Amino acid sequence: MSIPAIATVLVILICMTLLVTSNISADIVLFGGLILLLITGIITPSQALAGFSNEGMLTIAALYVVAAGLQETGAVQHLTSFLMGQPKGIAMAQWRIMSPVMVMSAFMNNTPVVASFIPALQDWARKNRFPVSKLLIPLSYAAILGGTCTLIGTSTNLIVNGMMIENAATDPINIFTPAWIGLPVAIVGFLYILIVGRWLIPDRSAGFDTFEDPKEYTIEMIVEEEGPLVGKTIEECEFFEIPNVFLIDIYREGEMISAKPVSRRLRGGDRLIFVGLAESILDMQQFSGLQLPGDAVFDLDTPRSESRLVEVVVSPTHPMVGMTIKQGRFRQRYDAFVLAVARNGERIRKRVGDIYLHTGDVLLLETPEEFVEQQKHKRDWYLVSPITDYSLPKVEKAGLAWGILLTMVGLAAFNVLSMFTAAVLACGAMLFSGVMDIDTARDSIDLQVLLVIASALGLGSALQTTGAAETIATAVMGAAGGSPYLSLAATFLLTMVLTEMMTNNAAAVLVFPIALSVSISLGTNFLPYAMTIMVAASASFSTPIGYQTNLMVYGPGGYKFTDFMKVGLPLNLLVFIITVIMVPLIWPL
Repeated sequence: MSIPAIATVLVILICMTLLVTSNISADIVLFGGLILLLITGIITPSQALAGFSNEGMLTIAALYVVAAGLQETGAVQHLTSFLMGQPKGIAMAQWRIMSPVMVMSAFMNNTPVVASFIPALQDWARKNRFPVSKLLIPLSYAAILGGTCTLIGTSTNLIVNGMMIENAATDPINIFTPAWIGLPVAIVGFLYILIVGRWLIPDRSAGFDTFEDPKEYTIEMIVEEEGPLVGKTIEECEFFEIPNVFLIDIYREGEMISAKPVSRRLRGGDRLIFVGLAESILDMQQFSGLQLPGDAVFDLDTPRSESRLVEVVVSPTHPMVGMTIKQGRFRQRYDAFVLAVARNGERIRKRVGDIYLHTGDVLLLETPEEFVEQQKHKRDWYLVSPITDYSLPKVEKAGLAWGILLTMVGLAAFNVLSMFTAAVLACGAMLFSGVMDIDTARDSIDLQVLLVIASALGLGSALQTTGAAETIATAVMGAAGGSPYLSLAATFLLTMVLTEMMTNNAAAVLVFPIALSVSISLGTNFLPYAMTIMVAASASFSTPIGYQTNLMVYGPGGYKFTDFMKVGLPLNLLVFIITVIMVPLIWPL
């Protein structure tokens, strides 16, 4: 092995060691390794920068924007609430979670899918008295397994396909080509978690929170005329199952009637008085069949998609103290809409417009962007606080967002456009249709992940150009005895080990040139090796650091590092056996 090849291998080993033993982020470690190879002259600037123009990497950047469009419209969140329902036990809960997540992850980046489900599952677990630790590992694993089934399901598949195109190693694959091996792997993994894994997943709950938030809001919603809730009993409505929110009264034909019994049927135009916590109150606005009051005194000039949510506390010098919100003409005075009112834990059994304001009342407002700047120094309020972690979804564009996603999948699936072109087209459609603005699109792109990918591509290129990959391939062939089947198994194991130690994308990029050299030396078809790398790089079940979704659930689930090993190692072994047996049968060596 030449000196440049030895130096390249040493740099990569140092990077791997730092990733495993230090808290330095992966993008800094891998980019630092790339810079080291560049300044020592081992690779040229064009080789170092090649990863930044890789088609797979750029496709991932476009898909971040497409996924953000679905989140901006509330499309994913609404689907999540609809699918979760009310399970009867842990197994059913895991079934209800994993089924939709696996399907969604096949066509969306795993990260936004898991991010959308985590807060919903935490509320769901509290409501149904389930330990959330029993739900979050299945959530992550389902996202990983579903992602193996399509070309766009995981960034790793896109990266490997991009490298195949660049190296002319084989023809580009179809969006559903990975399903031939991904689907069997996903089914076996799904059954493993439900039958065996659920007993291995720890119960990390230390008892459920019994404390209530004293800031309980009162909000008024109207049943839409001829909407889906008309004629339903209270118990049959979706809002009946929302955690931390309760229907207490119904204002019908000028009279206030009790919401009990729950068998009472709703009529169009009923004004429903709810009390609950802020996050649950806000989620209610996304349910079909309910709308905010449409009285002129409440209408805002600012479109809902351009407004923000703000909490204010009424001061003693507020001009409306002692007046109702409607009498004081709150909207005209502040150009703000009162969504809900909280009063020191007291349940206010009135329509929002009929509530008399008291000193210390907390109002949840929907306001124009400039409201905070205009009001924060006024004596009307003790406090003016924007809610920065919640944005009002553009629900009216949810159907359009789904349409753009399905069109992208269809164009790529039927080879009308390449995956890269279809993704860029969908990205542009999200922007020009008004689903999101340019700032949201820019913020949605995870530059840290893209830098990891581009840097790893540069390191992988160095392995190839210095001859290190060929030397390692020769060693692998020697260990495999020249057997294509044993070399395929070695490729899987090497990729899987690197994935658990580093990241899935970096592992795939580093093993790719090695596997390509093995394939050329043996004179075999490279496609089986490429598909094996795709599956092995996603088979990150036994550590929380190998895959981003594992890291995302690690903290919220209260897991220990060894919890993933206990549940994930048997699954890693199952995926290894299935892949090594089935891949040569589907794509002959």
